[in-house]
Amino acid sequence: MKLFYSPGSCSLAPHLILNESGLAYEAVAVDLRKKTYAGSDFRQINPKGYVPTLEISNGQVLTECSVILQYLADQKPEAKLIPTPGSFDRYRCLEWVNFVATEIHKGFAPLWNPKTPDAYKEMVRENLSNRLEFVANQLADHEYLMGKQYSIADAYLFTTLSWSSILKFDLSPWAPIIKFVDRVKARPATLTTMKKEGLLK
Repeated sequence: MKLFYSPGSCSLAPHLILNESGLAYEAVAVDLRKKTYAGSDFRQINPKGYVPTLEISNGQVLTECSVILQYLADQKPEAKLIPTPGSFDRYRCLEWVNFVATEIHKGFAPLWNPKTPDAYKEMVRENLSNRLEFVANQLADHEYLMGKQYSIADAYLFTTLSWSSILKFDLSPWAPIIKFVDRVKARPATLTTMKKEGLLK
């Protein structure tokens, strides 16, 4: 498998899961000009022009972070990064993945855009705060979103929360979230992945 990623972007989540699972893969960095660091045209691989993109050995290409996370977890079920198919816990996990995708990931999006009016950014921060309050309540009595078991939902949540320092979004009001970030960051696979992406020395 080949993962196309941009350092620190949402593609960090499947990169984390690849290292957590121990699956064999090649990581290919993509820059903001839609070129791989080797110089090839990334849009020839993914016409959408954004990461993450997963190229599978049979020539198939998968896009969209949530789908790639599920696919990777299913390739190594013994890693227990997603509950078993058909179980209610699996749907609960996917519920969290989709919440992170639509409410946290997309919630941060306007803060990246320098053209977003300040008044609108305040509304965005308020909405994000409400969503993070919900997450903090879940994490108050749990190590991870699904309890004691680390999952694809946690990798995705950690990835989006890692943007808070860049965007000057203060997480300190939510102690359970701070503890969660520290817990995930301390995982060996997280350290390996972040070093590979140049996010840690």
